[in-house]
Amino acid sequence: MKYFGTDGFRGRANEGLTVEHAYKIGRFVGWYYGVYQGRKARILIGKDTRRSSYMFESALVSGLVASGADAYMLHVIPTPGVSYETVEGQFDCGIMITASHNPYTDNGIKLVNADGYKMDEEVLEQIEDYIDGKVEVPLATGDSIGCTVDYMQGRNRYIAHLIASANFSLQGVKVGLDCANGSASSVAKPVFDALGADVRVINNAPNGFNINVDCGSTHIERLQRHVVEQGLDLGFAFDGDADRCIAVDERGHVVDGDLILYVCGVYLNKHGRLASGTVVPTVMSNYGLFRAFDDAHLSYETTAVGDKNVFACMRTNGYSLGGEQSGHIIFGDIENTGDGIMTALRICEVYRAEREKLSQLTAPVKLYPQELVNVQVKDKNAAMEAPEVEAAVKEAEKFLEGNGRVLVRASGTEPLVRVLAEAPKDELCAQANAIVTKALEPFKA
Repeated sequence: MKYFGTDGFRGRANEGLTVEHAYKIGRFVGWYYGVYQGRKARILIGKDTRRSSYMFESALVSGLVASGADAYMLHVIPTPGVSYETVEGQFDCGIMITASHNPYTDNGIKLVNADGYKMDEEVLEQIEDYIDGKVEVPLATGDSIGCTVDYMQGRNRYIAHLIASANFSLQGVKVGLDCANGSASSVAKPVFDALGADVRVINNAPNGFNINVDCGSTHIERLQRHVVEQGLDLGFAFDGDADRCIAVDERGHVVDGDLILYVCGVYLNKHGRLASGTVVPTVMSNYGLFRAFDDAHLSYETTAVGDKNVFACMRTNGYSLGGEQSGHIIFGDIENTGDGIMTALRICEVYRAEREKLSQLTAPVKLYPQELVNVQVKDKNAAMEAPEVEAAVKEAEKFLEGNGRVLVRASGTEPLVRVLAEAPKDELCAQANAIVTKALEPFKA
């Protein structure tokens, strides 16, 4: 793919991703789902709070209606809200304008198909061809020109869906929310208010520039202090488009995606709601999580890094829970994508049902120290395929005597080989890593 990566078309606003790109994406999508298929297309659009999102929204809408599609505008909403309402409102596809946890200077365009899943690569390739001028798309004329619809009811329906998913009360529970000055700012508090929680919100005053700035799931320190200072029961931090959630327990300790998978996995399995008794983490999940799953008699199937890979494994095998350390958690029996607010609600469900503090629920997991070393190499494929490197990994794991692991993977974007060691002590991590990095010496750039 030339423009679309695993998280859509990303780049610095009006540099890597320009307003012309957005217009052309609108033009092609409006035509492809409409005139090309012999009907009037209905396309849904949502955005996060960064300044450039409004510009890209206007460009996309112009392209869509110029190609004859009707554009339904959700305005500011979490990414999972677009996926949900695309399915619920029976739209042809959904478009989300966001760069997730990136700085406000960046932006991106994510496309989802009518089933709420990430857009099929075949369609993305055709969009890229149109952007590059390889194909032409006709302009609509007369009464074929599309219209715009202010579709606030779609956002309200998503909020109602979140509230309806919770069959419990949070009366008397003190909850902290860090909305990252992003998409959660207009959605998260109404949901928790409706459930009766005593809600204390920070970073919910977006101004176009402060999204993700020293706040949210990538800067968890603010929420940690907030929870401790306010004496809260638990806290949740979202990223810019609110598809991720990192929690904080009552002592101010971070509960990352690995710990969330454990807490929710054990609870769902206990109540017969975990499909095949299996959780889907990625290979980058902490070794301590895998040990805790074993102790809890839970099965797990690891995937390559990326929510796309997690969901593909879940969908293929019918699993109902998976996710990443970053807090991108997918509850496959409820939604088709990671949803930060939904994740927070599912943690609250466990908290209420088990009548235990979050620190108690996570206590069985002893996360292992990790050491990550990036080695710059001339040819990462050659390094990864070298027998001596493979042998060094086996030697390092033998050194750890089955109480830790070494994971070697090539960077997807840079000439780097990443070596990650996990062991009960920091010094053991360093020693295990040294065995592998020594084998990588001949391949260094």
